[in-house]
Amino acid sequence: MLDKLLYLKPILRLRRNHALEHATLNTLSESGQHGMLAGYSDPGGFWIVGSLKLEELQQAIDKALARLQGGDAALAISPHCGTNFAVAGLFAGALSWLAMLGAGSSWRRRFEQLPLVIVLSMLGFMAARPLGPLLQARVTTLASPGKMHIRGIDVHRRGAMIIHRVIVRHP
Repeated sequence: MLDKLLYLKPILRLRRNHALEHATLNTLSESGQHGMLAGYSDPGGFWIVGSLKLEELQQAIDKALARLQGGDAALAISPHCGTNFAVAGLFAGALSWLAMLGAGSSWRRRFEQLPLVIVLSMLGFMAARPLGPLLQARVTTLASPGKMHIRGIDVHRRGAMIIHRVIVRHP
């Protein structure tokens, strides 16, 4: 069932765009770009927020796409992906909730549970660490770009913030 869902056209496009977004950001990082950058993907392409020259971004996208087409699937995984944060938050939150079961409404009893909440939250974060990249690799990205190509890059400025819209075509 999940396999069918992951290969529906809009979701497949989103996963491929997400992989190219990560690959682009990783390529920029490898080339020495260490400024504040962020990305966001959707079925039509992706957004890169940060101070970059258009030519620099275009080169990084071209290099990233070529590397993905060459089989460099690891480039599509990012330690800064929201998937990692969502999994860690889910685990830590669920374990914290479990720690508070039975604490009742007494503030004293809740306060007494605090050390257990902290320990279980940390365990949740630690347990989630390998799961985030695994979910990226199997669910939220698809490192096989298919025949995708870049249709264009639009640059938007909002005060000091520069936002690049990368439009991707999936034939």
